[in-house]
Amino acid sequence: METLRLIRNVLLRSFAIGVGFALLMLIGMLVAWPVWSGIAMSWFHTDEATLSSAALRLFIEIRFYLVFVLLTPGLAIHWTIRSELARRTSPPA
Repeated sequence: METLRLIRNVLLRSFAIGVGFALLMLIGMLVAWPVWSGIAMSWFHTDEATLSSAALRLFIEIRFYLVFVLLTPGLAIHWTIRSELARRTSPPA
């Protein structure tokens, strides 16, 4: 049971840290968009629409990872631990 608690805590804390980093990346991207979009368009010979879709795809993939790889297993383990503890502490019928 302690191993499950440790795994749960690691997953949920990784999710919280990942959300924090994703928000910092989003703020940084929005603040620096006028500067770095021009540089990226000249380096990679692309237009702003392609660059915008690549940035959007990056944040969609970050969201997928955070929700389905970190949050979902963390919540599943959390509910499993809660149900096991409730089952152990409830008096037999």
